Amino acid sequence: MDIVGLLITLLIGAVAGWLAGVIVEGSGFGFFWNILIGIAGAFIAGWLFPRLGLRLTIAGGVIGAIVTAALGAIVLLVVVNLIQRLIG
Repeated sequence: MDIVGLLITLLIGAVAGWLAGVIVEGSGFGFFWNILIGIAGAFIAGWLFPRLGLRLTIAGGVIGAIVTAALGAIVLLVVVNLIQRLIG
């Protein structure tokens, strides 16, 4: 991945993290942490979904990338929330 691809992934991850925080109401960790979790979710979804044969191609790929990253961020938010409940 080149620097432009990395910056685009970070931007999409930030949007996805915000969106995941809105969707997973009550389990968000605040604006900044949701964005970081969204970025991590974008990387996870970008790596995992093609290996599972899942591909979203909506509106030239940008919206599909945001939806994919948001799904990854939602899953990651739910997992982090479950771990937090088990520990705390």
